[in-house]
Amino acid sequence: MTTNAVEMQNAARGIGGQSSAANGLAIVRLIVGAMLVSVFFENLGKGAYSPSGYAAVINFYIKNSHCPAIWKSVMELVVSHASIAAPMQALTEISLGVLLVIGLFTRPVALVAFFFLGSLWVSELGTSWIWELAVPVVASLGLAVGRAGRAWGVDAFLARRNPSSLWW
Repeated sequence: MTTNAVEMQNAARGIGGQSSAANGLAIVRLIVGAMLVSVFFENLGKGAYSPSGYAAVINFYIKNSHCPAIWKSVMELVVSHASIAAPMQALTEISLGVLLVIGLFTRPVALVAFFFLGSLWVSELGTSWIWELAVPVVASLGLAVGRAGRAWGVDAFLARRNPSSLWW
């Protein structure tokens, strides 16, 4: 009977001795991180991080989005400070992406990604397919809750020293 229990536990283990769930979260973490990195380079190539390019994108959402009026007011404030907001968004996208890919400080990074992508999702309401950003938003929340850096990430090494830390 004990042998069967051990065999079942071993079967639930995947690559690198991690559980299948941990490996699945690592895959999601890598995909969301890679998405953020690729969006950064796509936006950089389009000039969307220049003040004028950034303002044009945000003005498009203000004009065409179905987001609440209060959110449009926030976007108007952002447009008026595009010279600051554009590089901040660029830095946010590349930082979140790289940190998720390498699995460093995954929990807080994924939580920030949840709010960041959620704000983009609200901004884009009615201008694109509703699930386009909703899936990575929810996936980011799952990464924060599931400690996704503990498989295939730098957080796995950090967790050996301090396994109870909320950072990883």
